[in-house]
Amino acid sequence: MTASNSLTVAVLRETVHGIPIDDYVDALRDRLPEHEIVRARTPSEEREVVRDADVVAGMNVSDAVLEGMDDVELFACAFAGTGHLPMDALREKGVAVTNASGVHAPNMGEHALAAILSFARRFHVARRQAAEDVWRSYPTHELAGSTVTVVGLGAIGTAVAERLDAFDVETVGVRHSPEKGGPVDRVVGYDDDAGVEAALADSSYVVLACPLTDTTAGFLDHEAFVTLPSDAVVVNMARGPVVDTDDLVSALRRHEIRGAALDVTDPEPLPSGHPLWDFDNVLVTPHNAGHTPNYYDRLADILAENVDRLADGRADDEGFENQVA
Repeated sequence: MTASNSLTVAVLRETVHGIPIDDYVDALRDRLPEHEIVRARTPSEEREVVRDADVVAGMNVSDAVLEGMDDVELFACAFAGTGHLPMDALREKGVAVTNASGVHAPNMGEHALAAILSFARRFHVARRQAAEDVWRSYPTHELAGSTVTVVGLGAIGTAVAERLDAFDVETVGVRHSPEKGGPVDRVVGYDDDAGVEAALADSSYVVLACPLTDTTAGFLDHEAFVTLPSDAVVVNMARGPVVDTDDLVSALRRHEIRGAALDVTDPEPLPSGHPLWDFDNVLVTPHNAGHTPNYYDRLADILAENVDRLADGRADDEGFENQVA
């Protein structure tokens, strides 16, 4: 590809977290004024625009869209995960794939910190008393001097650890490749059973920010809850099955942990009448830790950089930012 080519970017019709896709289109046009940004609003428009596109941006690739992607060089997925995509078929067509890794990190780091501070200062008790028009002093906790274990040190886990740095806490990271380190005081690997057990035994807070894999499924189970101190709080913003729900309910009933902040659950959505709704010390949010009004701005920054690389030929040598295939 010759330098400074004008490219066509086709944006498919989905939305993320209810944010209109038009915001994404506007952000791309602002960053890529020399390139054509085409917005597809219907399935038939999607099939039409991808045939002339150099780059396609969206959440998924339908069979009909895939069929027309013979000349597409890049699919920019608007999700961090790409397991739902027809990766083999895209590879056969020579289409590179990027993801949205890192887009959620700032706001999810804030979400974790808010959950931790809420439990440290026991705001859930204040809310309950306010609902009952009761003024009564109650004991609280202090975050400083505690140990926080962050499971998963990708972009989100790293953002959590970085935000904890100002609070004078001991931080432990759990990751697949502990030799990579991270912004924590120490790192252990998933396969280091003794290290993981020691980290849990010392933890006042456990933040789950890992992908769901065979290794992480059921990471917090009965054995883990017994290992945790009775004043520990679990913050899950990874995936519901990273925590064994039945074991969590049992641990809460037996006061084996102090509480839980759950942005994800198993099952999800959490059905009406589920026992987790009945605990005063469980905060449930509807999988919206990833919601941010800045989502498309951050996503557009990644795609704009990659379009520039493609246009001036740098992609051949450098690849793409956030490239997964």
